[in-house]
Amino acid sequence: MREAVVHIHPAGPLLALVGNPNCGKTALFNRLTGSRQKVANYAGVTVERKEGRLKTAAGKLLRVLDLPGTYSLYPRSPDERVTVDVLAGRAQGEKRPDLIVCVLDATNLRRNLRLFLSVQRQGLPCVVALNMADLAQRRGIEIDTAKLSGLLGVPVIRTVATDGHGLDDLRAVLDQPELWKTASAVPEGEDNARIGHILKELGLDALQGELPSDKVDRIVLHPVFGPILLAVLLFFLFQAVFAWAEAPMGWIEAATAWLGEQAGALLPEGHLRSLVVDGLIAGVGGVLVFLPQILILFFFILILEESGYLPRAAFLLDRLMGSVGLSGRSFIPLLSSFACAIPGIMATRSIANPRDRLVTILIAPLMTCSARLPVYALLIGAFIPQRELWGGIELQGLVLFVLYFAGIIAAMAVAWVLKRFTDAGRQVRPLMMELPSYHWPHARNVAIGLWQRAEIFIKRVGGIILALTLLLWVLSTFPGAPEGATGPAIEYSFAGYLGRGLATIFEPIGFNWQISLALVPGMAAREIAVSALGTVYALSATGDDATAQALTPLISSTWGLPTAFSLLAWFIFAPQCISTLAAVKRETGGYKIPAVMLAYLFGLAYLASWLTFHISRWWLA
Repeated sequence: MREAVVHIHPAGPLLALVGNPNCGKTALFNRLTGSRQKVANYAGVTVERKEGRLKTAAGKLLRVLDLPGTYSLYPRSPDERVTVDVLAGRAQGEKRPDLIVCVLDATNLRRNLRLFLSVQRQGLPCVVALNMADLAQRRGIEIDTAKLSGLLGVPVIRTVATDGHGLDDLRAVLDQPELWKTASAVPEGEDNARIGHILKELGLDALQGELPSDKVDRIVLHPVFGPILLAVLLFFLFQAVFAWAEAPMGWIEAATAWLGEQAGALLPEGHLRSLVVDGLIAGVGGVLVFLPQILILFFFILILEESGYLPRAAFLLDRLMGSVGLSGRSFIPLLSSFACAIPGIMATRSIANPRDRLVTILIAPLMTCSARLPVYALLIGAFIPQRELWGGIELQGLVLFVLYFAGIIAAMAVAWVLKRFTDAGRQVRPLMMELPSYHWPHARNVAIGLWQRAEIFIKRVGGIILALTLLLWVLSTFPGAPEGATGPAIEYSFAGYLGRGLATIFEPIGFNWQISLALVPGMAAREIAVSALGTVYALSATGDDATAQALTPLISSTWGLPTAFSLLAWFIFAPQCISTLAAVKRETGGYKIPAVMLAYLFGLAYLASWLTFHISRWWLA
């Protein structure tokens, strides 16, 4: 065996985690590094290299890369190509790893060994983390780690990443100097024969019987009961968003109103009081109140991810998505887009077919992201009565479900049009996707995911939303009303002139100048439209108008129902925020696709709003 001293990177030796999707690799990365990266158990979630720091038992500091899950070193998608390029030393701005931790799923050793043998042929020193050992033991699979180590020629450490078992042993092994010596590349051979020999030596060559997950799948994947179950789950999710969030939203509203009163009582009349009460509290508080609904939505998505249900949903929807020229593999990026279009667009890297990937990117913004939820909740709360229909079903939750469903239908319609007018769209692409075993969601992973989402949302409220709210207050306050003015000062401000100018464009779809003005900062982040409306209407108040601090009763009394429906239709298709367009540019490598996306979304939004406004006005006449 050829040996050589490892070249140390200035930032420390580089260790890379490699493994199949669903092997627990990212959970192991989180445990080793203390990272708060979200863990999911479906293929394709790790679409970028994630880096952390690991301190060994002896105190040595290592850089750790969590590479995208892959089944082989023959890449079929962009995320698999990342792994191959890093292992080969071709990744831009990154050196070749000094050591590989190959994470193997103990419940499916036959498949996982194929990747290990491919990695071993790269000539990189390896150590094996035999993960999910507890699950394998419950299934009656006993693996002699010492014997497996002798058969593979590398150290093998038994681990359970979800509870941290075996991590101390792994850290101790990483301190062994001989482990970091460069190994000679293993020659090409017959992998099937070698894997068969290893399994026979371990007594694992017999086929397993039916697993509990197989019994559950008889119902979950049933051609009739499966889609019904999926529809019921999604419907329950949207009902819960309104029903469960009602109490905490009331607490936040009360706290915001109290804070506004206290600030108003302490500050003297003037610009400073207006800035704090009408700008900061009315604007930021109007967005923060929707945090409970966003967290409830994410709670259910995380539960579905953790349980292993999401790949089943992709399988169930494969036939439907095939009818519009896509495959079920597009489902996971599209579902991610319900949280935010940016991670959904990034998750398309797991789609091997370039045409499918591009179409998925184009329709991902039509999924109703969480930034739309504050707008939907504001309008539904103002114009849809809180009424129970039948069987405990809330009317407001039903309307929210319809809005989400409308976005899905719109996305499928766009994909169908692209299928009809492109030759590649007519090709049949069968779905091949691993269905991981079901398991109970880990409370730690769900809590981390919720904390991350709350942190992101609060940072947006305290960052870009706060900055734009203050900018809007400045534009709405100055230069001030002239001598003898009879209307509110905002009508004579820069924002007032801008809003009335935009109103000439948006008046045909029922938008007044306040709505037109709020759409401008909404291009930076969708939820800013709510804080913008709160700021504009607070500054539009005359005298002691208390309703200016409560946006819902104000718009319900000043807007017509056709205007509210038109604004809902606008936000189903509304042109994306700047961050999403930047993500599309990065993923597609140019400005052409972002420009196409912006143009077609703006056109659809205006057309849908125009039709909704005029049809509803005719219907209600």
